Amino acid sequence: METAEFTAAAEQYQDMVYRIALSHLGNSQDAEDAVQEVFIKLYRQDIPPVGDSLRYWLIRVTVNHCRDLLRSPWRKRRVSMAELAVEQTEPVFDREEQRELFCAVMALPEKYRTVLYLFYYEELSVQETAEVLKLSRSAVTTRLARARAKLKERLEVWQDE
Repeated sequence: METAEFTAAAEQYQDMVYRIALSHLGNSQDAEDAVQEVFIKLYRQDIPPVGDSLRYWLIRVTVNHCRDLLRSPWRKRRVSMAELAVEQTEPVFDREEQRELFCAVMALPEKYRTVLYLFYYEELSVQETAEVLKLSRSAVTTRLARARAKLKERLEVWQDE
């Protein structure tokens, strides 16, 4: 990949890659490392993707890299995403409702958290989300519906408390 193309892609997409990595890994240090690894993979591509396919490629590679990191044996201390969300949210949100929503989303299983993030935050369509995650359109629709239901349950429990 040419240096100028790489620099332009990194400037345009590094925030998106960081947000995806942070939503999967739960802490900024691991997310920053993941961003570096993803962009190293992009730089080493013989024939790099362009346009929208570059965005989808970066999303798919970031999600896969984060999954690999979470499964790797060197991660000695296993902490639930809910615990990480609580640790990470205090300085970020000024309202309690925002913190609760973030914690509820982070407490969802990864497969639901990912589709919610791509659909609502990255504003990918159901079809685009399916292509990025290599799922069928109906699988994405089902996961979105289940994620919304689980999120609603969690938020109602927290409101009752």
